[in-house]
Parts: sequence; C-alpha cells; structure tokens
Amino acid sequence: MGQALAEAALAGGNEVTIVSGPVEVEYPCAAKRIDVVSTEDMLEACLNIFPHCDGMIGAAAPCDYRPVKVAAGKINKTGGLLRLHLIETPDVVATLGCVKARQWLVGFALETEDHRLRAITKLERKSCDLMVLNGPEAMNSPDNRVEVISAEGNVVGQIHGSKEAVATGIIEIIQARLINSSSS
Repeated sequence: MGQALAEAALAGGNEVTIVSGPVEVEYPCAAKRIDVVSTEDMLEACLNIFPHCDGMIGAAAPCDYRPVKVAAGKINKTGGLLRLHLIETPDVVATLGCVKARQWLVGFALETEDHRLRAITKLERKSCDLMVLNGPEAMNSPDNRVEVISAEGNVVGQIHGSKEAVATGIIEIIQARLINSSSS
C-alpha cells in the first residue's frame, strides 16, 4: 500500500519521501527514500523530516513491541523455559500528531473488530486529519477495501479495488480535503 500511495502521490505532482523499514518493496525511483531498521529509527527520521513536509501518511505499522534485551549472539538451548520480555515501541504517528504545526496527518488503522469505533479512537488519539480503515485481508494482497474517516468521525470515502486504485482514491481525498482546502 505504501508503494501504491507513493506512486499516486508522485502522479499527483507531489514530492515524496518514504521512510521505510527493511522490506522487499520497489518504491518509485522519483521518491526520496530513508531506510531504517527499528521503530525508534523510524521515529527519529520522521521527527527530522516532518517539520519540512506539508503532511505525512502513516501507511504501515512498525513494530508495536520490541525485546527489552537483545542477545549479542545465538541463544543456546538450556532445556528450560525462555522468557521473552517485551516493551512498547513509540507510536510514530501519535508522536507526529503531538508536534504537528501546519502539517496534515493521515493514519491507517488495520482493525479486526469494532472497526470504525477503533479507527475513530485512533484518529482522535493520534491527532490525525484523516484515518484510513482497512482489514487484515489487505496484507499481502493486490487488492484493498478502505474507508476514509474525517477528523469529525465521518466516512468521507469508501474505496475498493487494486491497491493502485485505492491509493489514487486516497490521494484524491487528501488533495481535496487537506491540500487544496489549506491553500485557499
């Protein structure tokens, strides 16, 4: 979805910077790419570039948790239980929502139950201007079905089809509601 959104944004005449973890995705050559490994790296990169951007689309979830301790090498078998302690990683979109000034912010919510309610809750908690709601069937699929929800909690778009078609529809909504409305 991130690749399709980058292509649609570029086709709309926008400059695009992608902050991406280690994925096997071919992003458009016309986009600037910043590679990161961890959620903390992603947050740092986003905080550095966000003040210079008009807006941001958080199209994929980085890791929600990470190990408290990372072993330097192989962990050998002991015959006993292994306890793994995890801590929450920072929420990149919510952090940017707290520091945004003139920028717009669009988040994605992948939900499996109470879809719209959870998406609206995320939209408010993260100070997003729009939230794109989709389900787990979008993962590793060429197609997607989304609802775009405004800051007021209203569904302002329902788009389904190829990820490229869905991305184009999302960019058109962003253009109409967030970019064109702020320049007038």
